[in-house]
Amino acid sequence: MHELKIGKNDAGQRLDKFITKTLHLPASLLHKSIRLKKIKVNRKRAEASQMLSEGDSVQCFLPEEFFGAPRTEHSLAAIHPSLTVLYEDENILLADKRPGVSVHEDEHESTNTLITQIQAYLYQRGEYDPDAEQSFAPALCNRIDRNTGGIVIAAKTAEALRVMNEKIKSREIDKFYLCAVHGVPAKESDTLRGYLLKDEKKKQVAVFDKNPPRGAKEIITRYRVIAKRQESALLEVELLTGRTHQIRAHMAHIGHPLLGDGKYGQNREDRARGYKYQALYSYKLRFAFTGEPTALDYLSGKEFSIKKSDIYFTKEFFK
Repeated sequence: MHELKIGKNDAGQRLDKFITKTLHLPASLLHKSIRLKKIKVNRKRAEASQMLSEGDSVQCFLPEEFFGAPRTEHSLAAIHPSLTVLYEDENILLADKRPGVSVHEDEHESTNTLITQIQAYLYQRGEYDPDAEQSFAPALCNRIDRNTGGIVIAAKTAEALRVMNEKIKSREIDKFYLCAVHGVPAKESDTLRGYLLKDEKKKQVAVFDKNPPRGAKEIITRYRVIAKRQESALLEVELLTGRTHQIRAHMAHIGHPLLGDGKYGQNREDRARGYKYQALYSYKLRFAFTGEPTALDYLSGKEFSIKKSDIYFTKEFFK
C-alpha cells in the first residue's frame, strides 16, 4: 500500500484527476480501482469526483509498477535558462517570449521550450522541486504562437494556475499587441467585427464580414494607428475576443496584412526586407479582476508592458 499526502498544490482537484496526474493510470483501471476500494481517501471509500483538501491522505492498494523508482538528479539541472523576466512574485512570473521560441513541445521543438526554461529557472532557484510535487508543475496560463513574441503568464502554484485560467476565461485580463502592417488604414482607429472559421488541416483561418459558415465564431478587434510611414503603419491592437490568428487574419482581411506574415501576407517581399517573423508582439497586459475574492487580487489594476523601442520591428517607425 502506498499513501499519498495531499499538499497545497494537490488540493482543490477531483480524486480521479489527481490520480491520473500522479500515477498515470489508464482510465478504466482508475475507475475500477476506486469502485473496488483499492483507492481510498482518509481510509474511507471515495468517489471519483471527490474533491481533495490539503492534509488529506490517499491510500492506493495497487501494483508497484505504477509507482516507479525514486528519481535522482533532475534533468532541469542541466538546462541553462535564458529568460527575460518582466515581473515575478511567489505566485506568478511574467516572461517576455522571443519570436521563434515554442511555448510548449511541438513539431519544431521538444526540449528548449519556454515552459522548460521557466521550470529550470525555478528549479535552480530552489522554488520548484519536481520530486516533492505529486500532481503539479509550474505551467503557462496563456499561449503565444511560436513566431510571435510577447508577454506570457506562468503560474508557480496550482491555486495561481486555477485563478489565472478563470480570469482569462472570463476576460478579466486586457491584452494589447503591437503590429506593423502593409499600408496605412483609412481610419486612425476602429473596432472591427467579423466571423472567423478555422481550418484544422491547413492550420489557417478565414474571416467573413457576414453570413458566416457553420462553425465560425465572432471576432472583435480594436486598433489604433500610433505611427506610420509611406507604405506601412504601426498599430496598437486590443483583442476583445481571443481566437486563433485573429489579429493576423483580421488585418489581412481589411487589406493590411502584417509585415513578415507567411500565412496571410506577402512574405517573400518582407523576408527580403529582413522580416523573419510576422511583425506582431503581445506587448502589454492589464489585470482587471472582478467577481469573488481570490489570492491574486493584489494584482488587480496593475499593468505590465514591454517598451515599444525594445521590440525589433518598431525601430523603423521611430527614427
